[in-house]
Amino acid sequence: MRIAQLAPLAESVPPKLYGGTERVIAWLVDELVELGHDVTLFASGDSRTNGKLHPVWPRALRLGRKGADPNAACTLLIEAMAKRAGDFDVIHSHVDWLPLPLLRRTGVPFLATMHGRLDLPGLSEVVREFPEAAFVSISEHQRLPLPEANWIGTIPHGLPPRSFQPSYEGGSYLAFLGRLSVDKGPEDAIRIARAAGMPLRIAAKIPRAETAYFRKRLEPHVDGENVHLVGEVDEARKQPFLAGAAALLFPIKWPEPFGLVMIEAMACGTPVIAYRFGSVPEVIEDGVTGFIVDDEAQAISAVKELGRLDRRRIRARFEERFAASRMAREYEIQYRKLIARADVR
Repeated sequence: MRIAQLAPLAESVPPKLYGGTERVIAWLVDELVELGHDVTLFASGDSRTNGKLHPVWPRALRLGRKGADPNAACTLLIEAMAKRAGDFDVIHSHVDWLPLPLLRRTGVPFLATMHGRLDLPGLSEVVREFPEAAFVSISEHQRLPLPEANWIGTIPHGLPPRSFQPSYEGGSYLAFLGRLSVDKGPEDAIRIARAAGMPLRIAAKIPRAETAYFRKRLEPHVDGENVHLVGEVDEARKQPFLAGAAALLFPIKWPEPFGLVMIEAMACGTPVIAYRFGSVPEVIEDGVTGFIVDDEAQAISAVKELGRLDRRRIRARFEERFAASRMAREYEIQYRKLIARADVR
């Protein structure tokens, strides 16, 4: 099949630092190429892929020229797709809602994977306007706010097993990896680690909008010993960071659509202690790959139970459930179904 993949332009594919969606797209494209498909990636010019790269903006917006207009970049992305739509058997969008008016008019089968939260005002109106648009969710929980959408499947993320080497040692610290924002729960992580008597290492991105929150609520607790701020980690540094942890703390307070960091930890053999929100019960097997808890007290108790978990089994469950090859095959099935329906019409 000739497949187009539309990527967001905020980060390169894969991202240099933080960026879950772009990392998933990179893995998907490479796996589809491995399956023998002709894949073209529409992305920023600093992206790297085993497919064919169609650069639509010189450099990822977050690390590129300061003040660049993201709407201008997205306009060029949509126009590039408009010019080349006829070159493809199917188009796969990862850019939320903006390309839908174009994709509806190309006559080419398309689907859109939703990577973000869907409980926002106005999205129901968009879904009703595009009843024929085929959507894929990344967890069953993610799609709950929009039951009227044309959901054709739920395809959990996957990553290449070779990307993360497991460690079967117990780990000497607790880890937190993600944005330093209230909904990710970094304050809870600090309190959990302190109460459990274990050091906490934080590898995190500080969004500009959260700078005041960090300085007021988090920075006073960062002492370099009990609470150590590692900073934003790239792919090379992420693996030893997760593999060396006794557990990943994931005390989220929002409807997490998937939570890529959970399967990254599992790939390292590292268990996850997570609050029961969003996709967590679909990703973590309680008592097998980690513990699902409802509050700080339960999380503290879970830290003390980590010795019951088998890190080899955690890695094995990751390979069985969350390998990138599985993800690519499931998308391949959906592509073929869309093309077959278009042929019938």
